Amino acid sequence: MIPPPPPPVDAAVLQPVLERMPDPAAQAETAALEGELAAAFGAAHAVAVSSGTAALHTALVACGIGAGDEVLLPAATVMMTVAAIVEAGAHPVFVETAPGGGLDLADLSAKVSARSRAIVPVHLYGRCDGLGELVALARRHRLMVIEDACQAQGSVHHGQAAGTVGDVGCFSLKDGKLYAAGEGGYLLTGDPIIAARAAAYRTHWAVGAPGMPARSRLGRNYRLPELSAAVARHQLPGFPAALARRRAQSAALIECVGDLPGLDVIGPGPGEEPNGYSPLWSITLPEPRAFARRLADAGVPNSVGTFGLCAAPLHPACRLLDPAPCPVAADRLDRLLAVVVGAKDTEADLRAYARIIQKEALAWTEQST
Repeated sequence: MIPPPPPPVDAAVLQPVLERMPDPAAQAETAALEGELAAAFGAAHAVAVSSGTAALHTALVACGIGAGDEVLLPAATVMMTVAAIVEAGAHPVFVETAPGGGLDLADLSAKVSARSRAIVPVHLYGRCDGLGELVALARRHRLMVIEDACQAQGSVHHGQAAGTVGDVGCFSLKDGKLYAAGEGGYLLTGDPIIAARAAAYRTHWAVGAPGMPARSRLGRNYRLPELSAAVARHQLPGFPAALARRRAQSAALIECVGDLPGLDVIGPGPGEEPNGYSPLWSITLPEPRAFARRLADAGVPNSVGTFGLCAAPLHPACRLLDPAPCPVAADRLDRLLAVVVGAKDTEADLRAYARIIQKEALAWTEQST
């Protein structure tokens, strides 16, 4: 059985915040949220910001990464990660995908240079396979690890929460995430200096950080609005139930689709407990991208067919970055079926998705023979 969806936010939750709004110094909700986030996810420090992309950009700056630096990241990623690296002034270096998912450590090692400063693993769909080995490699090369965990709230890697394995973990509170507040983001870290720099950067460096007094640096307005912080605080106690619901939804869809020729379920790696962000299959049918688009047209939203996800070196926005090709990552994404599951999707909705997938896969096979 799929647990029920969380109740909507009661407007009364926002009333105390509205009453404080005339006071520009009041940041009580944000401060309280940061303490609650740190406790909920087992981190020493949390810093709330205005979006997941802002969290990534802020984390990069807080780690001292800027112009002339190189940051390694998966070729199998979304453009928001790339944008944050470029915005920090660094150059993204795309890395191939390992056979089981995650970063290809051999390709990564070959691409480490004297300019390399950090690795940004991207936990798409809540998967963080190979993260422990990646962090060990980063330590050998003296590289920072900044986890893009925007889709990995609640995922666990060998008993440790995603976003708390590296130096910094970055998260989104945008609608559609398992834990959402309409918009917003936050970062988690065990390093008090990184946390202090992040808190300073998000508010135009109006507050200081160790060795960097207030107003001694340029920053951004990446503050999380107090209303959003209040919503996030309201939603946080319900996150375990939301996590259980999403895992049940993904498992139910995989079960309903069943053992279908042309689709192979992509299971978690050893020691991985994904959050169920999206159920995943590898498409073995001919012209897999076209099949994903056909499913989207038939009413099954998915990353490739609906949103055109492709390997970053092939994305038009990355053309000026002169990226090296990553054919393994490109092929893996071409063959990926990641169904977009929403918090409100019922068992009936998921059964309808399954029927469409079964029907279209059968028709696609017959058409190709």
